[in-house]
Amino acid sequence: MQEPSQPRKQSGLRAPDAPSVPWHALLPEAVLEQLSSTQQGLTEEAARERLARHGPNVMERSRPDSAWKLLWRQIDSPLIWVLIASAALAILLGKVTDGLVVAAVVVLNTLIGFVQEYRAGRAIEALNHMVPETAQVLRDGHLVSRPAAELVPGDVVQLASGDRVPADLRLLRSRNFQVEEAALTGESVPSSKHVAAVAVAAELGDRASLAFGGTLVTSGTSTAVVVATGGATELGRISHLMEQAVDLSTPLTRELARLGRIISAGIVVLSAVLLGVGMFRGYAFSDAVLVAITLAVAAIPEGLPAIVTIALAIGVQRMALRRAVIRKLPAVETLGSTTVICTDKTGTLTRNEMTVQALWTRRGHYTLTGVGHSPLGELLHAGRALEVPPEDVRALLVAGVLCNEADLQPREGRWGMTGDPTEGALLFAAKKADLGVMEVRERNPRLDAIPFESEHQYMATLHAGGPEGRELVLKGAPEVVLRRCGPELDRDAVLVEVERMARQGLRVLAFARKGLPGAESLRPEDVEDGFALLGLQGMIDPPREEAVTSVKACHAAGIRVKMMTGDHPGTAEAIGLQLGLHAPGHPGLTGAHLSSMSDAELAVAVKDTNVFARLAPEHKLRLVRALQAQRHVVAMTGDGVNDAPALKQANIGVAMGITGTAVSREAADLVLTDDNFATIVAAVEEGRRVYDNLVKSLAFVLPTNLGLALILMLGVTFFPLQEAGGVREPLLAMRPTQLLWINLVATVTLALPLAFEAKERHVMRRPPRAPDTPVLSHFVVMRTGLVALLMAAGAIGLFLWEYARQGGGQEASNVLALAEARTMAVNTVVSFQIFYLWMCRTLTGSTREVGFASNPTVFVGIAALVLLQAAFMYVPFFQRLFGSAPLSLGDIARSVLVGACVLPAVGLEKWLRSRPRRREVGRSVSAT
Repeated sequence: MQEPSQPRKQSGLRAPDAPSVPWHALLPEAVLEQLSSTQQGLTEEAARERLARHGPNVMERSRPDSAWKLLWRQIDSPLIWVLIASAALAILLGKVTDGLVVAAVVVLNTLIGFVQEYRAGRAIEALNHMVPETAQVLRDGHLVSRPAAELVPGDVVQLASGDRVPADLRLLRSRNFQVEEAALTGESVPSSKHVAAVAVAAELGDRASLAFGGTLVTSGTSTAVVVATGGATELGRISHLMEQAVDLSTPLTRELARLGRIISAGIVVLSAVLLGVGMFRGYAFSDAVLVAITLAVAAIPEGLPAIVTIALAIGVQRMALRRAVIRKLPAVETLGSTTVICTDKTGTLTRNEMTVQALWTRRGHYTLTGVGHSPLGELLHAGRALEVPPEDVRALLVAGVLCNEADLQPREGRWGMTGDPTEGALLFAAKKADLGVMEVRERNPRLDAIPFESEHQYMATLHAGGPEGRELVLKGAPEVVLRRCGPELDRDAVLVEVERMARQGLRVLAFARKGLPGAESLRPEDVEDGFALLGLQGMIDPPREEAVTSVKACHAAGIRVKMMTGDHPGTAEAIGLQLGLHAPGHPGLTGAHLSSMSDAELAVAVKDTNVFARLAPEHKLRLVRALQAQRHVVAMTGDGVNDAPALKQANIGVAMGITGTAVSREAADLVLTDDNFATIVAAVEEGRRVYDNLVKSLAFVLPTNLGLALILMLGVTFFPLQEAGGVREPLLAMRPTQLLWINLVATVTLALPLAFEAKERHVMRRPPRAPDTPVLSHFVVMRTGLVALLMAAGAIGLFLWEYARQGGGQEASNVLALAEARTMAVNTVVSFQIFYLWMCRTLTGSTREVGFASNPTVFVGIAALVLLQAAFMYVPFFQRLFGSAPLSLGDIARSVLVGACVLPAVGLEKWLRSRPRRREVGRSVSAT
């Protein structure tokens, strides 16, 4: 938390009289003096004055984009402007039907984009829900309830278990006070708070004398003074960081925008050239302009935005089945290009269930197997399972049951717990050794207790029973317990064991006991000395088994995984080692290290280090930006408010659906409904499949547009003018509405099944594609040119043949002949598309490799188009609208036969393109 320094003229100002020493490093008396307050709080008059000076205790809200601004963003695209101009010109020239059809395409694409963006979340508004509505505050020495928005620096508030902290507070008095701060710090267990000052340089998670606004009190009581409100709080600072974070465009949207600019520029140039050619050949000006419009309609892939949107939507549905909910459509494809996954630890890589894994007594080391909230596991000694725990181990586990406030209950066929996660882990450890929790407690009823308080770092309970009739059990930090044990104990040897367990990332608790004959209650002096050490229990939040496998899968796919957590460095390094994120002897870095680094040093650190601990929100944000500066596509996972700025900055933010805060979910592009890292890997695999299928769709769509443009250009350049009613008109192989029929109906109907294609073989065994890899790759360009030339040659050839056969050129029969010839050309292009669809089902191999019937939607698409094409030719309404005419079975057979020529041509192209790869595989086999 940054300390108050100077007043600002907005809500949530920092205290104007802030000291040079941070609040957490000052004694309570010094804090009250600096804030001109007392233990009895402020007067009502002083509070009103400060409220007017500092503003209300609320978050500033940024105004979301208006609906008109969102709508304009959908329209402001080169392809859309070309279509709008074409529609307007067509209507002005009297081609109202053609113009309205083009305009309808523009409206449809605009609405799709508008609805998608309008539904995007607004993350900063969610921050306000974390501030409580009222607070218990001392005014004029009396405890009163006031709206949290009216709190000011210097107010003294009282908190109890279950309260939401209303502002950033410096503790004045506390008893057994613990706060759930995971949303801000990433700590997997509640943080114990105390009144004592802490070091000036303490990281956010170590500032035990502060309670932060928006966090939750889990136990105890406290009286504290407000040191920061509104935008000056840690929560407000994160809000400001979120405003600084930039929503980045995805690789796909950037490439499609670039493709749109290229196509638009090419269309404008070609339309101008075609206009000149038409005028040179004697066309009337209106006819020449109509030809230019027709070229625009032919060359623009009007159906592409719909195809991309639907393909992404299908990816969304498939990901939802794999427990990944996409909030923003482009995120589907971005996952496929991810090069680095920055992941939180608690609950994502780990189970978020503290588990005792190691026991130590003076007789040796023991291991407990099993993970999480489950009594299943074994007690091992020297690798051998023990059926019955030795007496020393039994005494240690019994102490963990007795000196404990948690409880276990069966819930829907499995065990659950209430209370502190650390104490719950002690109970599950006892059950793994076949100790009944209730039976142990009934045999040793509790008479009195000294609850755990952060000031003295121990808990003590008095029980009836034991050899002396009364037994006192002590649990706490090892150094605290050891100080209370007898002089015969070798403390140095025990501390060596504590250090050994801590290096494994284990949180260590020590247990001791002593007899207290005749006692009915506890006094502080009863716990000062005379204890016998029972042993140590070491626990950790263990990694998910599937996370280990998923990290390996990421490495095989060329994706680096980096852990970024607010937890303790030792714990983070131990989990990172178990997950295979780094090698032994390669320590991670902390937020304190990062703060001292220059940008150049950070660039090296973020490249070579995979485990980062004790991170504040600005550290995570800086790390994500450093990776993006190295041209990485970054996926960031998180569940807390502290993760929200980095989630928003990342190329794709991934939030937890179960443990995640509303702020993190609203800032993210993807929400995991099971909080599991393995689901991220499944989503990456799905993202790669989506991208492959989008490339297949592009490879299918673009040849049609180029082919239609070639058909039109060749006709204008070489075809003679036709006579109709004494007027010489251009002889075009297709009308604008027929071009739209092909682009919107035929192309979309056939392209959509490609979105359902199964993933390519070894999709997770290839490296991520570079973020700047063009969608129009060399392969797509070459394939587009080859198929477009074949399509244009076949359609023009059959158009001219049919036009001549039907008597074209004789004025009396021109209209019918032209309609039948144009229908023949349209049918030929559609036939090309149907056969070419089979060749696009896999980018490199043959259809046999993916399976002839592996994608049933291909058959559905072809059947649907055959029916639609029949309506195009034989239904009177379609004939009037599109200028089509019925064809004989012989004409249809000829168009189908010509369309089939694309099969051997593309098959040969695939074979030639795969030869270098086959030679490389052959050399590898020979070398082996």
